[in-house]
Amino acid sequence: MTPQQLTAPMIQTILKAQKNEITEFHIYKKLSRKIKNRENADILSVIADDELRHYTFWKGHTGKEVSPNRFKVFKFFWIARLFGITFGIKLMEKGEEQAQVNYGEIAKIIPEVDEIIRDEDDHEKKLIGMLEEEHLKYVGSVVLGLNDALVELTGTLAGLSFALQNARLVALAGLITGIAASLSMAASEFLSARHGESDENPLRSSLYTGSAYIFTVVALITPFLIFQNYLVCLGVTLFNAVLIILIFNFYVSVAKDLPFKSRFLEMFSISMGVAALSFGIGWLIRIFLGVEV
Repeated sequence: MTPQQLTAPMIQTILKAQKNEITEFHIYKKLSRKIKNRENADILSVIADDELRHYTFWKGHTGKEVSPNRFKVFKFFWIARLFGITFGIKLMEKGEEQAQVNYGEIAKIIPEVDEIIRDEDDHEKKLIGMLEEEHLKYVGSVVLGLNDALVELTGTLAGLSFALQNARLVALAGLITGIAASLSMAASEFLSARHGESDENPLRSSLYTGSAYIFTVVALITPFLIFQNYLVCLGVTLFNAVLIILIFNFYVSVAKDLPFKSRFLEMFSISMGVAALSFGIGWLIRIFLGVEV
């Protein structure tokens, strides 16, 4: 099969595919050389070899060398290093799925295209599924810490905001409540993991839960330490809560191949619903108890 049998648009499509393949080869190869987990490094090296075979296959039909997208190599290498190999790779793969090229016309001239690409892609997905990262094993513990902190603390801060109407007092009460609750949640997760059937390390489970809780406490309390008006503080706190829910659910949906929209809406509805209810309770308590600060 010679390049002359392919039309100019087909050549351009294949050259684009070539660039993607050689770019991903460099990403996988670079990551395989940097990570310490040898099993993961070996898997990434195998995937890199697959990408190089893709590139060589296309090169055989274009007869041209193509340079990688250096910015993409830099971007996804550091995303993977900062946020985890699995997240970085799957985020990159999702981008490729959205920009998937239709090889229908090309397959009429190069019959083996569909089969080769399909088999190689299936192989890569299986290999990616074999990657192991500790923090993904403890997503359940992180969810427990984040969700409990978001629900409990947004509700507490909303109720205290109207009951006390003083940003510093709300911050003080919220901080005490948050720290005590984070220690309680960490201890409960430790006991649950220790006496449960899970193979998770009890200490690590408790640390992930407690850390997630503390992180959320800091994010939600900070506005009350910066601004004076308690309603402004509450507004920024609720915005922070939504942002945490959004970012966390996006991360998990990519890294664990879970649906994003339904999980986000569920967590958002519960947190904001509790906040609204608690705000109303704070208003009623202030009126009926005649609390003035």
